[in-house]
Amino acid sequence: MLITLLNGVFFPLLTVALLKGLGFISSIYMRTSRDRIIPYIACNIFFFWTYTIFHKQENYPEILSSFWLGIFLASSAALLLNIYMKVSMHTIGAGGLLGLFLYLSFQQDMLMTWPFSAVLLTCGLVGTARLFLKSHNEAEIYVGFITGILSQLIAAYIIL
Repeated sequence: MLITLLNGVFFPLLTVALLKGLGFISSIYMRTSRDRIIPYIACNIFFFWTYTIFHKQENYPEILSSFWLGIFLASSAALLLNIYMKVSMHTIGAGGLLGLFLYLSFQQDMLMTWPFSAVLLTCGLVGTARLFLKSHNEAEIYVGFITGILSQLIAAYIIL
């Protein structure tokens, strides 16, 4: 849990705070594509490092390694997509969770109806919130969901 919190939350937040403090980004909200370049690169490093930790250690479940590889792939794709559009990071994350649950629902013997429904509802709320706040247009929302879902499914195919 500590590895995930440090590399997935603390270090990215610290990076954004430092970038704002040093004047490299105009806002912590990263409203422009230009503001997102350095945070994407920094997060790619943190996410790949986390994937490597979970992948190299045999005492962690493979699904955790797959999940972090999916996060790294999604972040890498977002960096590339950032050249063309300001894709929604929120929907990439929600789509990644949906992709993970899609994979789990087809691979597990247990009933995944309720957890999958909760994730699907959460995805809908995230996309709706981003549209309601006028932070993104519909294309940026859909591309985010597709990027997140595909990244997790590709990672599951590679690892599992």
